[in-house]
Amino acid sequence: MARISPDGLELKDKVVNVARVAKVVKGGKRFSFAALVVVGDEKGHVGVGTGKAKEVQDAIQKGVTNAKKNLIKVTLKEGTVPHEVNGHFGSANVLMKPACPGTGVIAGGGVRIVLELAGAKNVLTKSLGSKNPYNVVYATFDGLAQMRTENLNVSMETERAAQELKHTTV
Repeated sequence: MARISPDGLELKDKVVNVARVAKVVKGGKRFSFAALVVVGDEKGHVGVGTGKAKEVQDAIQKGVTNAKKNLIKVTLKEGTVPHEVNGHFGSANVLMKPACPGTGVIAGGGVRIVLELAGAKNVLTKSLGSKNPYNVVYATFDGLAQMRTENLNVSMETERAAQELKHTTV
């Protein structure tokens, strides 16, 4: 997938999760912070990144920088996803379905943040498996990366119908 430059995009960022991480050393524990951040322009571009630092603000800033390096272009059709898709990451699965105008984003936690920053207005989702925020956000990101345009959907359906017809005649 081609890398998208964040220059010229009006990106907004939202923090999904900040976790305190402890490293046990001889003299006690050393604490640092890990942040999961999503950036997007609400017009079809979204990115996810993580950052880790001694201070919360530094971790968030590193996460934003990382997310800008991982931008993808999301295919949306009239404010919703063009077709049903299932994103996977680790043991998390996120099912996304198109919705009628006026439905809104039916999602929880990190899934909602990713979809809103991508620009989706009407989507039905279900998070299955792991509830870990990192896995759920990356599964959503994977599902959005799998999105295809309407033309590709038509060609895929035509190919599937041809295969079914071939199997029934044999």
